[in-house]
Amino acid sequence: MKSEMVAVILAGGRGTRLQSLTAKIAKPAVFFGGKYRIIDFALSNVANSGISSVGVATQYEATVLNTYIGTGRNWGLNGNGALTSILPPRETPKGASWYLGTADAIYQNIDWLDKTHCEYVVILSGDHIYKMDYSEMLAFHKKNAADVTIATIKVPMEEAPRFGIVCTDDEDRITEFQEKPKVPKSDLASMGIYIFTYSLLRESLIADSNNAKSSHDFGKDILPTLLKAGKRLFSYNFHGYWKDVGTIHSLWEANMDLLDPDCELNIFSSKMKIYSADTYSRPQYIAKIAKVEDSLINQGAVIRGTCIHSVISNEVTIEKGAVVKDCLIMPGATIKADVKIEKAIVGSSVVVSSDHIGTTDNIALINKED
Repeated sequence: MKSEMVAVILAGGRGTRLQSLTAKIAKPAVFFGGKYRIIDFALSNVANSGISSVGVATQYEATVLNTYIGTGRNWGLNGNGALTSILPPRETPKGASWYLGTADAIYQNIDWLDKTHCEYVVILSGDHIYKMDYSEMLAFHKKNAADVTIATIKVPMEEAPRFGIVCTDDEDRITEFQEKPKVPKSDLASMGIYIFTYSLLRESLIADSNNAKSSHDFGKDILPTLLKAGKRLFSYNFHGYWKDVGTIHSLWEANMDLLDPDCELNIFSSKMKIYSADTYSRPQYIAKIAKVEDSLINQGAVIRGTCIHSVISNEVTIEKGAVVKDCLIMPGATIKADVKIEKAIVGSSVVVSSDHIGTTDNIALINKED
């Protein structure tokens, strides 16, 4: 099957900063927004961009994630003319190895890429929340005769050291790339979204695999090497909502953003719809004695208490007299009668029987593993 551009989603990281939420599942499989998992955003973007072939590189605690993705049916990425492939580390005649870095994860799947006969590859992270049409980024890549195009977004200078930072000329050509610099030279951050002309990507990955001193990472190794070699790297400036939900606070914050009617993400828009698995839940029920304000309530929820400015997933129960405010409640959780929780994330299937109040800087995490 020939594809002009294929996608590879890197979804194998541990996500340790999400603490017990990722103790037994990969970060991209964490619940988000009442009815989604984090991986839904990357997969939906691929589908909405008209890309028919996608590989998902998984590694850490991948069973739930692999099962959830399945054949890609929930995103229309299966059937005639479409292909979704789970790409775990595997044993080959050369031996067996875990993915050693982001570049190595792609290198170990060169055979899969070769079989797609693609001209371009878009490489994505499986743990970011955003909507993007990658076909527009590809048009930019072609227009500039680029070897590599990096999606970028402006960030506050105090946050810039957390990211790969690019410096550009007046034509958006990248002149310098800094990987998580202590003293950043610009506020233009890499979003971890790359379009490569495949012939160059293939050549670069093979060379990198033979470099014993390399950490086999795109930001630390591949991109600086290509820039030094004089290749044409360009910055594709993204204007919209994008968040790396890598910490408890950022995960909570991104969920609260969904409640803002002016949020640029706008999950209610039919444009660039975000697809997910149907939980086949019962209808939601909001009792006469309940009080619900400014909240997302998914199917199957039963609310008899008070719910204010919160995101409530499927099959959640909030009992009589309970108060939930500024919270993310994951599927199947129960908030017992007269319990008050505020500024908190409640894990899946957790029963909360005592009060938990977070602070502005410290979101309470209530989970089975804690």
